[in-house]
Amino acid sequence: MTSEHVREHNRVAWDRQVEDENEWTRPVSPAQVADARRGQWHVVLTGYQTVPRPWFPASLEGLDLLGLASSGGQQGPIFAAAGARVTIFDNSPKQLAQDRAVALREGLQLALIEGDMRDLGVFADGSFDLIFHPVSNVFVPEIRSVWRECFRVLRPGGMLLSGFMNPTEFVFDMEDKDLFRVLRVRHSLPYSDVTSISEEERERVLGAHSPLEFSHTMDDQIGGQLDAGFVLTGFYSTPHHASITAKFNIPGYFATRALKPAQIEP
Repeated sequence: MTSEHVREHNRVAWDRQVEDENEWTRPVSPAQVADARRGQWHVVLTGYQTVPRPWFPASLEGLDLLGLASSGGQQGPIFAAAGARVTIFDNSPKQLAQDRAVALREGLQLALIEGDMRDLGVFADGSFDLIFHPVSNVFVPEIRSVWRECFRVLRPGGMLLSGFMNPTEFVFDMEDKDLFRVLRVRHSLPYSDVTSISEEERERVLGAHSPLEFSHTMDDQIGGQLDAGFVLTGFYSTPHHASITAKFNIPGYFATRALKPAQIEP
């Protein structure tokens, strides 16, 4: 399966997740938007763990913010209500439609663009002050291009907040972990839904039309950000919100705060 086939599969799969009311496709409420307008807001990069407010600038007012693979009517409207100029870039038309619905309901301005997170060619260099990239690069086969593109479209001094899966989540047998709630090591890393398991097994455990997932090494997740030119200024881990691994204190997610240096050496 080619990279483009993966993208098309996951576009359709996430559209179906909207139809099935997956929790990451449910828009924020009017009360949450009203709170954000009063400066009382929080968002998540990983599972249910809120991002520390010191990770953000003191004010989002007038900030050019890119929600990268971050649609679903959740973070984007909150940022817009808090004063940012928000662009949401995502692969799923129906996920983008969730943001559009909230924007219309609440009178918010959101720019919504469909595309592949690995190619931000629609944006000029230095277009944004902040990129918010919650757990989503698990849905593409390779991620170093994601970090390079993020670095390019950020202004000097700009910030990238990203969340991603612990690759350890993928070494365990899927059926045992998700259905029987026990851990049995089965897979070697890097893991790929395309090559590591059968389509029948994936559909049996996760359901028909589930998105394709891929593990990524820490070399690519953190080393890839450093190689792109970022400076890491924050890090935390959190349990997976729905995995039995949390019972054993195995982090399911990691989050990073990275800055594009204000002055870049030639």
